[in-house]
Amino acid sequence: MTAEHGSTGLIGPDSDLDQVFELAQQLRVDSVRASTAAGSGHPTSSMSAADLMAVLMARHLRYDWQQPTNSTGDHLIFSKGHASPLLYSMFLAAGAIDEQELLTTYRRNGARLQGHPTPVLPWVDVATGSLGQGIAYGVGIALTGRDLEKQPYRVWVLCGDSEMAEGSVWETLDKAGRHQLANFIAIIDVNRLGQCGPTELGWDTDAYARRAEAFGCRALLIDGHDIEAIDQALATAADGQAPTVIVARTVKGQGVAEIADAEGWHGKALPDDLAERAIGELGGVRHLTVRGPRPPADAHPREPMGDVTIELPHFEAGDKVATRVAFGKALVALGARADIVVLDAEVGNSTHAEDFGKVHPERYFQTYIAEQQMIASAVAMAVRGYRPYAATFAAFLTRAHDFIRMAAISQVTLALSGSHSGVEIGADGPSQMGVEDLAMMRAVHGSTVLYPSDATSAAALTVAMADLEGISYLRTTRGAYPVLYTAVETFPIGGSKTLRATDQDQVTLIGAGVTLHECLLAADQLASDNISARVIDLYSVKPVDADTLARAARDTHALVIVEDHHPEGGLGEAVLSALAERRQAPAIAHLAVRNLPVSGTPTELLDAAGISHPHIARTARDLIAR
Repeated sequence: MTAEHGSTGLIGPDSDLDQVFELAQQLRVDSVRASTAAGSGHPTSSMSAADLMAVLMARHLRYDWQQPTNSTGDHLIFSKGHASPLLYSMFLAAGAIDEQELLTTYRRNGARLQGHPTPVLPWVDVATGSLGQGIAYGVGIALTGRDLEKQPYRVWVLCGDSEMAEGSVWETLDKAGRHQLANFIAIIDVNRLGQCGPTELGWDTDAYARRAEAFGCRALLIDGHDIEAIDQALATAADGQAPTVIVARTVKGQGVAEIADAEGWHGKALPDDLAERAIGELGGVRHLTVRGPRPPADAHPREPMGDVTIELPHFEAGDKVATRVAFGKALVALGARADIVVLDAEVGNSTHAEDFGKVHPERYFQTYIAEQQMIASAVAMAVRGYRPYAATFAAFLTRAHDFIRMAAISQVTLALSGSHSGVEIGADGPSQMGVEDLAMMRAVHGSTVLYPSDATSAAALTVAMADLEGISYLRTTRGAYPVLYTAVETFPIGGSKTLRATDQDQVTLIGAGVTLHECLLAADQLASDNISARVIDLYSVKPVDADTLARAARDTHALVIVEDHHPEGGLGEAVLSALAERRQAPAIAHLAVRNLPVSGTPTELLDAAGISHPHIARTARDLIAR
């Protein structure tokens, strides 16, 4: 792989298109070199889009490669993140990385040039590679730029044709059309071939165009290897008139006859001998440097946020208040901070997210029943420096789990709330019951998982989430339950509350949310039998209060853990894991939703699941008797 073209020089907005074509060939060559040196990668997927990206970076992408945080600079997102050889070759052409890094660190352990791009690179906004997500982040950033930041940047997204089969793509284009995001441009690299063979639509570019137009976007059809046509299409797309989808017919492996439009080459590096022939056919190694258009001046600099005092809502002890109501009131209080934004998936009157929207409509975003796009937009707003809260039913967050997982890879900070958790919701039935959400959120890298039992703690934890790094999750309950705590109580992350405790405690009852109230009722029943029960409110599920749990395991004969959730991955396993790490193995009973719930009253369903206070008291008696 030593064939040298000898071409050097500077490519910029005024360079002729022949020079831009030479840049495209350089991007192809460097994609081959990087992936062959690594022994893996996606060179053919990179080669199909090289002409598109060469024209974009040389003549249309307003970006300062030396100052990637420039507030007015355009954004480029590779939704087809597997084409990372192309993206990193662009970084090399821009002088952001050097040749040694590209050829010796790509896909290597500990290096920042990972197999799919992540924000460890300062020129990457979000992690991509799970297809159908990058385009969703793009719409979120475009919405943020226009409606929150008031900045003139454009958002360019490179999509693969295979990912256009993802439903999330069409949620995204629906929102681009609805909001008429004229600063959003998607470029579909229609190279006909996916991982296993031809894509769903092949080269039927008219079908892609019709679908984009049906969602209110402008569609431009071009030959993705015609440099002049690409240049004209990008200029039109950037005219600020409408959200635009450029449908570019391309050839996978373009420029190398042995692999062009050939099946079986997806995700495969070229062997050394073929790579050498390919580089020769592409005209050899070049050393062109790109200096594209500069970002415009900042007309709306963001003012630094001063110190803001948040006044928590007040609740009287004993009053019955749902934790979801407290969540809404706390959001309103948080609105005093200019960086707080709230997103809803058309259930804001149930989650009480809409309470924030009534007071701060300019920072409230309705995504309708599109949970994936809601999370994607929240991630985008977090990337741009805001503190987003996104809320829906706990059951429906499962639909967006992959977006949440990828948000953790992007290392963004955002707060989620899932309401209507557990069988406690009653007559709506199992389709509406979140009984898997704790397991889902505990498994997210670096997450914080909170489950308040009363309004005071719910409000305090909602406010605390605004300053937590990473992804935090608040589980709220539909029904109204007595306020347990006064306004002076604090709720540190990783803590718990012990509501009943004596030196004579024989058993510890551990609950959160509705089951804490059931534990308190069970403790009253046990007291009538002269059995003293300790009661712990485990409001912080992750991190969990291991010290308090260990002390309870030492002080009492047995633990009864009660949760309105499936037994896998929730409160019980959080407790068991904490005790196992300390090599403690007390007598334990774990009450959870093991049946398939049906419709009924909350009382009936809690009892049917075996997590009501009579079941808790009976289980405690049995443990002590043994």
